[in-house]
Amino acid sequence: MALRTDVPPFAQKTVMPDPHADIQTRKQALRQRIIAARDELTPTLQARLSREIIRQLCGLAAYRTARTVLGYLNFGSELESELWVRQALADGKRVLLPRVNKAGNHLELFEVGDLGSDVAPGAFGIHEPIIERCRHFEALDEIDLILLPGVAFDRMGGRLGYGGGFFDKLLAHLPHRPVLIAGAFALQVVKEIPQEPTDCKIDWLVTENETIRCNLGST
Repeated sequence: MALRTDVPPFAQKTVMPDPHADIQTRKQALRQRIIAARDELTPTLQARLSREIIRQLCGLAAYRTARTVLGYLNFGSELESELWVRQALADGKRVLLPRVNKAGNHLELFEVGDLGSDVAPGAFGIHEPIIERCRHFEALDEIDLILLPGVAFDRMGGRLGYGGGFFDKLLAHLPHRPVLIAGAFALQVVKEIPQEPTDCKIDWLVTENETIRCNLGST
């Protein structure tokens, strides 16, 4: 008696696509494309656009009324967020910067007062607060506004980071929702960012060309 080698369709094993893997693939492709385009900016143009974007960021009402702000220090071809941090210090705001806790794989926040003496190269070559010189900040409910880094953004508030999830994890642990803003070159704004449930959306996006109230369009 011959053995049957055919298998009924309903008995065949179906390999279901992994939505998470698909989103990650799309994110990585977009990340590579935008970073490559951003790297094409000349240092002179990057500096000029950064100054204009920072000027507009500091003109936001949410920034003007904020007392405690969290920022970041740029690296590579990013927006020169250091200019924003310096302006916030000059404006008398309490300024916080993140530091990567490698053991816990999360961000810790420190209050800085002088970028000339309070920071040094840390994880991934990014300047971070020096623990011995800066006060560890734990009153997370006092943060009024956060300037978020990112590779790409969309007009609905979608944000694509570098893949580590550090800021999304930090935001998930905050006891409240501070105002979330971002500055980016216009070339970093795309039609849609692939989103996952853990991704946090920003409230304001500023480029050299426009200020976008996310979900509402340009102002």
